[in-house]
Amino acid sequence: MLSIVYFAWVREMIGRDGEALPRPAPETTIADVISALAARGDGYAAALGDQQRLRAALDQHFTPLDHAIGDAQELALFPPVTGG
Repeated sequence: MLSIVYFAWVREMIGRDGEALPRPAPETTIADVISALAARGDGYAAALGDQQRLRAALDQHFTPLDHAIGDAQELALFPPVTGG
């Protein structure tokens, strides 16, 4: 299983903190996973439909969306973080 964790407005739009998905093939990219989730519609589509508004981390390491899932245990999805 691949654990998906949602943060900030991504979590609010989807309506859950996270979920577990069957492990995708190692060559599957983060963008592929996001697209599959967005295809569920409703809150998923609203939160994940525009990938340019998202950042990701695999096993707590920032990772570009075109990176393969590999053997990661956790995928975190969140909006860009700003300080202030």
